[in-house]
Amino acid sequence: MSPSPSDRAAHTVSQTAEFSLEERATLLSLAHRSIDARLRSVDPDLGSPSSHLAEHRGAFTTLYLHGELRGCVGYVLPAHPLYRTIMEAAAAAALNVIRFPPVTREEAPHLKIEISVLSPLFPISADEIEIGRHGLVITYGMRRGLLLPQVPVEHGWNRQTFLEQTCLKAGAPAEAWRQGALIEAFTAEVFGEL
Repeated sequence: MSPSPSDRAAHTVSQTAEFSLEERATLLSLAHRSIDARLRSVDPDLGSPSSHLAEHRGAFTTLYLHGELRGCVGYVLPAHPLYRTIMEAAAAAALNVIRFPPVTREEAPHLKIEISVLSPLFPISADEIEIGRHGLVITYGMRRGLLLPQVPVEHGWNRQTFLEQTCLKAGAPAEAWRQGALIEAFTAEVFGEL
């Protein structure tokens, strides 16, 4: 069984929280409401998100059902207000991930959600990567792969394995990080439901 969202988040390097407990609760609630609304084919109730939650940010929404991964979708680049990104990613993770069947209305109330709000991307050298702190984006020609900071912690990977797995996620050779691939990193504030 995979570690729970709270177990995985506890293993990431601690950093000052940008989002208050209230903001975190709002984003988690919006994610649930978005999934529910999509399942019922209605418009979700947005409430009135704060200006902080309306900032354009990249983010990922990961879904768990009974402790098992059920879907993960997100956006690296800050194309939309954060609250909208979370809502779209949650609905897509529930219904549009090819490797999982769509979440049913019966399953939806049992979903646990983990949100990763991303920093902007920045270039990084391989020896500067910190496991549990940095997520990676590797670009090799037209191919691009991303892994969140919690992934190598969950799998017990070292730095080299993390780099190789991000290359493979891009559909590039595992050694592409040594062969001129662009390596970028980001940090993430990760929070979720117990």
